[in-house]
Amino acid sequence: MKPTLLVLAAGMGSRYGSLKQMDGLGPSGEAIIDYSIYDAIQAGFGKVVFVIRHSFAEAFTSIYNTERFGGKIKVETVYQELDYLPTGYTVPEGREKPWGTNHAIMMAKDVIHEPFAVINSDDFYGREGFMSIAQFLKSVENHKGEYALVGYYLKNTLSDFGSVSRGECCVKDGFLTDINERLKIERKADGNISYVDNDKDVKIDPNSYVSMNFFGFTPDYFEYSDDLFKEFLDSEDAKTNLKAEFFIPLVTDTLIRNKKATMKVLDCDAKWFGVTYHEDRPIVVEKIQKLVNDGVYPKNLWNK
Repeated sequence: MKPTLLVLAAGMGSRYGSLKQMDGLGPSGEAIIDYSIYDAIQAGFGKVVFVIRHSFAEAFTSIYNTERFGGKIKVETVYQELDYLPTGYTVPEGREKPWGTNHAIMMAKDVIHEPFAVINSDDFYGREGFMSIAQFLKSVENHKGEYALVGYYLKNTLSDFGSVSRGECCVKDGFLTDINERLKIERKADGNISYVDNDKDVKIDPNSYVSMNFFGFTPDYFEYSDDLFKEFLDSEDAKTNLKAEFFIPLVTDTLIRNKKATMKVLDCDAKWFGVTYHEDRPIVVEKIQKLVNDGVYPKNLWNK
């Protein structure tokens, strides 16, 4: 059975200033999401599932559908909304912020029954990552609790136009032991990379593995997520903090600590890039054009 690609596309890109998931950056108007799907097809994925919001569903699905990809991959669409909660739970008064990335994953429970990878829609991951995670997912079919994370080197994931946040990975014997959120990471004038902790700059190894939200799971992950989401909603933080979110690392860290799952870290030397800030856009356009010029991608991905 071919693995599935789950694309988290429900965010609106507040820092970027527009619906960046659909921003045409390639020479024939392709968005970053198109290159991810193209690479996934090359790696042997059989289906793509988009997680979006109803507010832009018509615009999104009119473009990203089976016809766009020439029938080369199956397409499903699911929706993440604030009030999509387990029976008996309600949205706290005053809450407007969505429930986070792992809540988005849960929206695909009814359409994914095979090993699957998770990516952000606005990140360019490179084919190497898709090839490695596809190979892993094919090896764990019918397994439970054997997950993976594509680990990128921090130095390959920075923006030239502002600081970024990254999950620094702690790895032992090739498996993830912990992810530590590092805020306001940027390269300083002296070339060193640092993050901010308690208003102080702390140096960080440029060769540290970081998570770019590129995970691989088996379907049992949905069951664990259901149970842990209820625990999250019952927590004091979720009840009192109107911005509390149910992130993927919250779930994976819990499962690893409780020895219910392992997460293999797949080495990836590719250079990530994305449109974190609007100023990133021309740089991304230039990088994609170079990949086209070098023959990595055709000028028109979908030959239309």
